[in-house]
Amino acid sequence: MKYIRFIIYGLLGWALEITYTGMGSALRGDLRLVAVTCLWMFPIYGLAIVMEPLHDRMRWWPWLLRGIIWVLLIWTIEYSTGGIIRLVTGVSPWDYTGHTRWEIDGLIRLDMAPLWFVTGLLFERVHDLLDRRLRV
Repeated sequence: MKYIRFIIYGLLGWALEITYTGMGSALRGDLRLVAVTCLWMFPIYGLAIVMEPLHDRMRWWPWLLRGIIWVLLIWTIEYSTGGIIRLVTGVSPWDYTGHTRWEIDGLIRLDMAPLWFVTGLLFERVHDLLDRRLRV
C-alpha cells in the first residue's frame, strides 16, 4: 500500500507546484494565472515517501532544526533528480540558470530555502494525516 502514499505525494506536489507557479504568474501581472509543471515532477514529488522514516525519527526535535533538515534534504533530492534527468535526457525539468545569483548548476536555488522550509513542515502534517487515515 506504499504506492498509495507515493501517488498522494505526487499529486499533492503537482498541486502545490501548479498553485505556486500560477501565483507567480499573477504577481507578474498575467491575469490568466498560467501555471506549469511537467510529468517528471510526479515521481519526484512521490519520493516524499522516503522522508517518512526520517520524520518518524525526528518528530520530537525542535521545529527550527527539522525545517533546516527538510531544506537540505529537499535540495539534495532536487539537485540529484534534476542532475540525473539532465544526464539521461540532456535537459532538466527545471533550469534556474540566470534566474538568480543564488542558483547552483541551474538545479537548485538557495533563495528558495524559506519555501522548502515551510514545505517540509507541511509534509510532516500530511505524513501524520496519512498515518491516521490510511494506516499503511
